[in-house]
Amino acid sequence: MTSEEKKLLQAKHRLEEAQARDRVKERKARTRRLIQEGAVLEKVLPEVQAVGLDNLEEYLRRKLTAHD
Repeated sequence: MTSEEKKLLQAKHRLEEAQARDRVKERKARTRRLIQEGAVLEKVLPEVQAVGLDNLEEYLRRKLTAHD
């Protein structure tokens, strides 16, 4: 393997590592956002805690439709 090939391989690995770090950062940001949105939802509509996760979407649709 020539030094030029080694440099290309190293650059490829650095790029892959940077992309992996970006994916982790994006996933953590999404997780944080979802937790915060869930907390706001529970604060505004405390009754959603009693609604099962399977029924939450339908409950919210009915609640929002009835509100209009």
